[in-house]
Amino acid sequence: MIQLKPDDRPDGQDSPRAVTVAVIGAGMAGLIAARELHCRGIDVIVLESAARPGGRVMAETTALGSRVDLGGQWIGHGHRRFETLAAELGATVFAMRTPERPRIVDGDKTVANSRIAGAVLLACEVVARLGAPRTWKTQSVRSWLRRVPGRRGRRLLEVLVSVSTTADLDRYSVHAFLEMIRYQGGLTAMLSTKGGAQESLVVEGAGTLIERLAAALHDRVVLNSAVTALHRDETGVTIHSSSGTYRATKVIVTVPPPMAAGIEHHPALPAARTRLQDNTYMGSVYKAIAVYDRPFWRDRTHAELMVLTDPGMAVFDTSPPGGPGHLCILIAGPEARELDSLAADARRATVLGPLATHLGSEILAPRSWHEKSWHQDRHVGGGYSALPSIGHDEGYFPASAERMGNVHWAGTETACEHAGYIEGAIESGERAAQEVIEILCDDGLSNSAGGTEP
Repeated sequence: MIQLKPDDRPDGQDSPRAVTVAVIGAGMAGLIAARELHCRGIDVIVLESAARPGGRVMAETTALGSRVDLGGQWIGHGHRRFETLAAELGATVFAMRTPERPRIVDGDKTVANSRIAGAVLLACEVVARLGAPRTWKTQSVRSWLRRVPGRRGRRLLEVLVSVSTTADLDRYSVHAFLEMIRYQGGLTAMLSTKGGAQESLVVEGAGTLIERLAAALHDRVVLNSAVTALHRDETGVTIHSSSGTYRATKVIVTVPPPMAAGIEHHPALPAARTRLQDNTYMGSVYKAIAVYDRPFWRDRTHAELMVLTDPGMAVFDTSPPGGPGHLCILIAGPEARELDSLAADARRATVLGPLATHLGSEILAPRSWHEKSWHQDRHVGGGYSALPSIGHDEGYFPASAERMGNVHWAGTETACEHAGYIEGAIESGERAAQEVIEILCDDGLSNSAGGTEP
């Protein structure tokens, strides 16, 4: 990989660097697309604005030597592309240790499953299958939940929807939530561990797969290279970036729509693409992993919890086989942003404190602590994915990937299956690469180095 420092960046270049395909974004979608193209002998470069590859996937090494994912991590049921990639890159997949259902806790009390919340979720499932009325596009989830009787049932629904979508519930419509349920194949698929979207993990971390993909591409990945403008014409695209100017026959944009809004286009984007970028936003999510010598809580209980106190959170036991103990915590929406004002020690105490009564006081003293507020990452903008703003049609899965001349689109939001997940990112990268390969082969340009500035 090439990692440019600010003083390494050229002020200007008399002639652009020529390349057949430029991929914008070194997340999973971008690296998969680049790998597919490189394997076909096509000259490709990946331009990444951050100082690391990965986008919404990121792994760190703990004080005990294990690897933890601070971004996307789960292999869901049926995520065959992710499983195949892990095997190809020499990683080990293991099944989550999970109970039949999570424990719901409120303060120091364990509470029974809410019949009211269960009834509401069942109704959501039914309406999602039938098709939600379009008039619900202007009704927020927040206003809808206010009508649910019972504080605990209402709070449980609020935490469930927040953590599963990372949306601001006053900016997220009931229609969008129900359409997500329909697209993902139901609430069971969305919320479950075994048999659902959180079924398995990678021992080495999903972020390790990113590192191996990027390493295999060598100097074709250029970091600290924010793309600022694309100039399109009939023969190719001129790309202006903080690392210089490039001329490509084809471009694949893999960054999520709200973040792609920062790229200028000449000529201007079609109205539909502009609306997609303007009428979506990135979710807010804080993720933490606490690491212990072993998963000691298993001696007395399981650690899969829904915490109703403020901040509401979902807790998972993501410990690899044989240890050490990994406790994964997700906090979403405005409650995730409220943590930003706290000092690091106060934030850790706020997150771990409510768990001590239920998992043991040892929970307060992890050997290693890892955290990431994705909404504060200026290169990513948030997570898990782009969301539709209330009252708008744009941003529902799958987002449009209709190519625009020599510009193609990828990213997990565009996946036909499992959009919003790593699996969807892999699918989209493979699809965009195949589109480009077919066109280049038809034009006899598969091994060309691209055009020159017209």
